Amino acid sequence: MKNQIKKLLTGPYTQVLPMTRLPLKGALSDQQLDVIEDAGILVIDGLIERVDTFGKLYDEVKISDCAIDMCETPMVLLPGFIDAHTHICYAGSRFGDYAMRTAGKSYREIAGEGGGIWYTVQKTRESTEESLSAGLLQRTLLHLNRGVTTVEVKSGYGLTIDHEIKMLRVIKDINRQTDTDLIPTCLAAHIPPEEYLNEPEIYLQKISTALFSILKSEKLTNRIDIYVDDGAFTVEQARPYLKQAKRMSFDLTVHADQFSTGGSALAVEKNAHSADHLEASGMKEIELLSKSNVIPVALPGSSIGLGMPFAPARKLLDSGASLVIASDWNPGSAPMGDLLTLAAVIGIYEKLSSIEILSAITFRAAAALGLPDRGILENGSVADMIAFPCNDYREILYHQGTLKPDKVWKNGKRVK
Repeated sequence: MKNQIKKLLTGPYTQVLPMTRLPLKGALSDQQLDVIEDAGILVIDGLIERVDTFGKLYDEVKISDCAIDMCETPMVLLPGFIDAHTHICYAGSRFGDYAMRTAGKSYREIAGEGGGIWYTVQKTRESTEESLSAGLLQRTLLHLNRGVTTVEVKSGYGLTIDHEIKMLRVIKDINRQTDTDLIPTCLAAHIPPEEYLNEPEIYLQKISTALFSILKSEKLTNRIDIYVDDGAFTVEQARPYLKQAKRMSFDLTVHADQFSTGGSALAVEKNAHSADHLEASGMKEIELLSKSNVIPVALPGSSIGLGMPFAPARKLLDSGASLVIASDWNPGSAPMGDLLTLAAVIGIYEKLSSIEILSAITFRAAAALGLPDRGILENGSVADMIAFPCNDYREILYHQGTLKPDKVWKNGKRVK
């Protein structure tokens, strides 16, 4: 599915936002943003060849060997969005959890009554690969229709070696079938399974000993995640697990500081690519992150779904840290999954500039996944592009997610 036409010229666009020459860390003002007007994009073999005025590009290309995708109405072009944290491979629904939550029960109370992550684990274990594949494909296509061209997808609802492998094989298979790039992450250390509630260290040792080698041999993922928090794994339990993953050359990420602190410090200690959640992070954690290369990932979907504060995005940026915004799309705490809507919402509450929000779902999100070839529009970058039906890029966030892209390209191929 991931094929592309050989040569493409598209435009003219009222505005093109290449998202280039912007720093990975720290606050950003809209005055730093390059906006190219009356612009076009030349794509060759799925990669950006050139961004320039449309008239100049049109005069230079040979129409006979170049496909032309004309814009007949005003449009603004951006890099395809990147969702750097999702759990969209799962079975079952947690609408019962949500109803209990709106009625006032806490996350932990719901889990104690048979809901929570463990409910999804049971449903996912019972599900066939075919059923899991159908659900993942549906969510992937919905994301793509909304302009999300690269999606990180975690396992973590299997919690046995066989079931985690089942999930990761499904992710690998759907990645081959769709235009979207799915970036798999092993979250076998999501919570201690019921079989190991009193022996979480033994479970982690078993996973790191038996599962990691299979992940490498089958090329199922090069990313390892662990949930470090109350009700999941402690810092002391997670440290040797991450050490073994690092020893085997996996990239690391950490579910950190959602309800209690400690996870972000461990992410910094282990030089993880990212620390995700951070709703409980205080100034100590913010300063630590700002002095490191770990990228903070805010998950507003979880904050909305659980009715809790957002991650301190404004403070992180002002302290000199980076910031990524991801959907955390999952069946329990973040069922909405609309990345643009979630980015717009946290933006207004945390007082983020337009360019800080857009950076957090494009090139900074790409960096959190170790993907330097996307999230920007410049020579050599992947031709993942989305075009919104408006005159000014500020309209996109103004509509708080209801304005969707009219056109989507993946690797230079028009998919919407």
